[in-house]
Amino acid sequence: MILTRSKAVGMTLVTVVLLAAACGVAWWLVHSQETRQAAIFDPLNTTYLIDGSAVALVNGQAEQATAPDSASKLVTRVFGVPVYGDLNGDGLLDSAMMVTRDGGGSGTFFYVVAAIRTFDGAHGTDAFLLGDRIAPQNISIRGGQILVNYAVRNPGEPMTTQPSLGVSTYLSLVDDKLQEAAPVAGAGERCGGNMRNAPVCITGYKCAPDSGSHLPFGDVGGTCVAQ
Repeated sequence: MILTRSKAVGMTLVTVVLLAAACGVAWWLVHSQETRQAAIFDPLNTTYLIDGSAVALVNGQAEQATAPDSASKLVTRVFGVPVYGDLNGDGLLDSAMMVTRDGGGSGTFFYVVAAIRTFDGAHGTDAFLLGDRIAPQNISIRGGQILVNYAVRNPGEPMTTQPSLGVSTYLSLVDDKLQEAAPVAGAGERCGGNMRNAPVCITGYKCAPDSGSHLPFGDVGGTCVAQ
């Protein structure tokens, strides 16, 4: 009986040790994968397609000759810092940021690029041109879209004029390309209306007139409600 108890105790100890070892290995595998993904996904060191050419950023900057054997450089730099959010609905955090391109002349062109998180790193998208010498304000990711706020010049104003006309541009990822889109509105948020890029409701919701409102629905829009 004593021998049997000793065997039972020994088997229990072995089981505990094996379970602890298995848990330790599982934790190490998960932690190593997370560390590897965090190290690989780096928007500041990713290649993007800008004006039809691949631009490989190194620490947020790239230089290219404007012509063969030319001393002039086309410099691409990150403006501000990347912002993070899911852009393709896979549950992983992607990134978006503004970059500038300066070829040595008077123009400084602003773009938006996105880095999509993949299993083994990051995939850079095509760049979306915002404009020349704009006044950028901020960039964010909301509801799977990129929102960029900036100011431009009024129609007819010379480039020497300080930008003063506020603009909000919404971008969605379509076939690895950033395309301008209408803003997406969630439950209880404003939608529709007679305006440029009027908000549209997310899947499963519809834009309905506000109860008690006597204003034309087509002009003022309404609120997103469940279908």
